[in-house]
Amino acid sequence: DSLEKAKEEVYKKGFYGGRLIVGNYSGEPVEAVKRKIRDELVQEGKAFIYAEPEKPVTSRSGDDCVVALLDQWYLDYGEESWRSMANSCLSRMETFNEETKRAFEATLEWLHEWACSRNFGLGTKLPWDTKYVIESLSDSTIYMAYYTVSHLLQGANNLEGSRAGPSGITPENMTDAIWNYICRGEVPTKDQWVTSGASREAVEVMRRELLYWYPMDLRSSGKELIGNHLTFSIYNHVALFSEELWPKAFRTNGHMLINAEKMSKSLGNFITLRDGIKKYSADGVRFALADAGDTFDDANFAERRRMM
Repeated sequence: DSLEKAKEEVYKKGFYGGRLIVGNYSGEPVEAVKRKIRDELVQEGKAFIYAEPEKPVTSRSGDDCVVALLDQWYLDYGEESWRSMANSCLSRMETFNEETKRAFEATLEWLHEWACSRNFGLGTKLPWDTKYVIESLSDSTIYMAYYTVSHLLQGANNLEGSRAGPSGITPENMTDAIWNYICRGEVPTKDQWVTSGASREAVEVMRRELLYWYPMDLRSSGKELIGNHLTFSIYNHVALFSEELWPKAFRTNGHMLINAEKMSKSLGNFITLRDGIKKYSADGVRFALADAGDTFDDANFAERRRMM
């Protein structure tokens, strides 16, 4: 375990902080040129792409995962003009930590085609091929925009949306043209208003609600999502919204450790907030969490601290 931790730490520092000292890319950051060198080797016939899990993969249901070649839809996050917009958004965002910013930059550098669909489970149906649903990391990347109008579309005690909310608008009224107006300001044509059947007054209220709450001032999440979901969120915001509605800040945190060990039910060291307060008091938990750390690094909730 110690060797694995040392390997991970050295690799992380070498990748994010290292620079090449020889060759054509001498002086450039490792994270910026890794993909370039790989592509050059492949083009010259000196290498080929090969990937395999570094260890057996087990699903949440406890089943062994196997690789299967199936039809799949991909999003091309590496498309040059799209990536340029994503980089522009990131350059003006507050990330609160330089390591977080570098991790986003590295992800934008290597991220290209991403499988965005699956043919089982819960999820949003893929609009252009409804036998698939959007896989979880690709889904819900702009869900916070829906929050700005959900109280009008659903209202209280209507989680499943089985009835119209305070606006009186039904799911059938919410055509692409109506959503485009609410989110993008594209005014529907007369025929599009008629087709939707939506109340103009109600739609105008939703447009004002979105403009009041957007852009997103801050999103907080775990650092492990920088390499996928959070970067997808940047990409999808810049694709769908005008610049003044792009995200302003992402704050990411490390994992929570208990006595320097990963918190896990299987290890028996899992502590809920309720249990922690009962055992150590509310103030005790607050002090421990404040002392645990609030950065990109993993935080350690120390139940025992050696006095020197």
